[in-house]
Amino acid sequence: MRSLVKYTRYFPRPVGLTAAFAALPLLLSLAADATASDVPLIEQGIQIGDLAPGRAMIWSRSDRPARMILEYAYNPQFSDATTIRGPYAMDGTDFTAKQDLTGLAEGKDVYVKVWFEDLTNAHGKSEEVKGHFHTLGKHDNIRFVWGGDTAGQGFGINESFGGMKIYEAMRQVEPLFFLQSGDSVYSDGPIATSKPAENGQIWTNLVTPEVSKVAETQAEFRGRYKYNLLDENLRRFNAEVPQIWQWDDHEVANNWSDSKDLSADSRYTVKDVPLLVARASKAFHEYAPLRPHDAEESDRIYRKISYGKLLDVFVIDMRSYRGPNTGNLQTQQTAETAFLGAAQVAWLKNELKHSKATWKVIAADMPIGLNISDDFDHNPPQRWEAVANGNDGPAAGRELEMADLLSFIKHQQVNNLVWLTADVHYAAAHYYDPRKAQSKDFKPFWEFIAGPLNAGSFGPNSTDGTFGPQVVFTKAPPAGLSNLSPYAGLQFFGEVNIDKNSRAMTVDLKDINGTTVFSKHLPAEQKHDRN
Repeated sequence: MRSLVKYTRYFPRPVGLTAAFAALPLLLSLAADATASDVPLIEQGIQIGDLAPGRAMIWSRSDRPARMILEYAYNPQFSDATTIRGPYAMDGTDFTAKQDLTGLAEGKDVYVKVWFEDLTNAHGKSEEVKGHFHTLGKHDNIRFVWGGDTAGQGFGINESFGGMKIYEAMRQVEPLFFLQSGDSVYSDGPIATSKPAENGQIWTNLVTPEVSKVAETQAEFRGRYKYNLLDENLRRFNAEVPQIWQWDDHEVANNWSDSKDLSADSRYTVKDVPLLVARASKAFHEYAPLRPHDAEESDRIYRKISYGKLLDVFVIDMRSYRGPNTGNLQTQQTAETAFLGAAQVAWLKNELKHSKATWKVIAADMPIGLNISDDFDHNPPQRWEAVANGNDGPAAGRELEMADLLSFIKHQQVNNLVWLTADVHYAAAHYYDPRKAQSKDFKPFWEFIAGPLNAGSFGPNSTDGTFGPQVVFTKAPPAGLSNLSPYAGLQFFGEVNIDKNSRAMTVDLKDINGTTVFSKHLPAEQKHDRN
C-alpha cells in the first residue's frame, strides 16, 4: 500500500484526538483507494488467438510490470482447473503478454480466467478477467466470420451510436473463430472529437492523445490498439471469439511500400518509412493475439492454421514482401514486381499442394482483380496499390506472380479454394472465370469481400479483366457518394459455414445488424474429381 503521506494535503496542520477520529472514515477510504490502485489493472481485457487443434493463444495486458497467470477448465465453475504461470509483462512489450495453451481437448468449451501478479514482495493481484471459447471437434460443423477496416477515416468509438456494434453482431453468430483481414487500426488516420457525416449528422468519438494525430512514436502506434480496446463490444467479442490476425497498410501508413514518400506530408515529422514500419510492426506483434513464428523470422505473419479434414486457412501477407508501388506494367518478374515475394509464394504452393483438407481458404488482405490506385492525382494512375494494373490485358507487373500461383493451383489440381479479403470498404462477391480472362491458365474460383467493420464506406472499385472477375454481387454507397459513416449502415462482415456431412460451404455477407445481404452455397468437389 502507498504511504498516506500523499494525502496530508487534507490535513495541513496537526489535529486533536476528536478530529482525528472524525477523519478516520476518510483515511480508511483513501487507504482503500490506495490499495486498489496498488495492484495491476487489466484495462484491455483478454484476447484469444490462432485457435488450432489442441491449442490457443491467450493475450492480455497489465498496466505495470507483472506476471500473467491463467487458469482454464472445461466448465464455468473451474473445477479441476489447470493453472499456468505465464510470461512476464514488462515495459519492453508495453506490458502485454501471451500464453500458448496446449493439450486442449477437442470439441469442448474452454473457460479461461486471467490475472496479473505484480513484481513486488506483496504480490499484488489484479482482478480476474474471464473468457471462453470452443475447440473444434472431429465431428463438428465449422462456422467462422471475417472482416477488416476498424476505426478508419476518423470514425472511431461513438458511444451514442452504440460503439463498434458490428462486433456484437459477429459475436452473436457464435463463430469458431474470426479472420481479421487487415487494417485493424488506422495509424495514419487522426480521430477528432466529432466530424460531419451524411444527411447533416455529426459523428462523435471518444478520443485519446495517441489517436489525435498520425502515429509516429512507439507509444502512438501502441495507443491505436489500446484505443480500439476501449470499446465494450470489441472487448466482449475478444473474450469469446478466437482470432486470426493479418495486417495491411493502415497499421503503418496509407499504401506503404518501398516507394512511399512522406517528405511532402506535413502531418509527419518522422519521414523515414522503414522506421515507422519497425515501430508499427512491434506494436502489431505486441497487441495481436497471434502465435509468434520461430527465431528464423520472428516477425513473420504468413502461416497456415488447420481445422482438421474440413478446412485449412492460409494466412498470407501482401504487404511485407512487396516491391515498390509502380505503374505495374512490367513484362518480366523481378524484385520490383514482387507482391507476396518468392519465399512466401513457394511456401504457399507447397502448403496448398500437400493440404488434405476439403476446403482451402486463402485469407488475403487485398482483392486480386480490383483496380486500387496509389495515385489519385493522375488518371490513369502512375502507381498501383494492389495486384491489378487497370489495363485489362494479359498478366503484367504484379499480375505475373499471381498468374504463376493460379496456374500452379490448376495444374496441381487443388480443389475447393476460396479467397476471403477486405480492404475496399464494401461487400462483394467475385467469380474469376478463365473463359472471360486475358490470362486463362487457372481454375475458376470465388473471392468474397467484407468490411468495413467500423470505418468509412466507399466503392465500388472497377475490375481488371486480366483474370476475368465477374461481379456477382456488390453493396456499396450510391453513385456519387463516398466515405459514408457507420450511420449509413454500410458496414459488413462475412460468415462461412461448412457442413460436416455434405462438406459444402455457404458464404454469407452480412450487414451491421447481422442481416444477410448475399449468400452463396458452394458444393465441395470430391477428391475423386481430380484427374
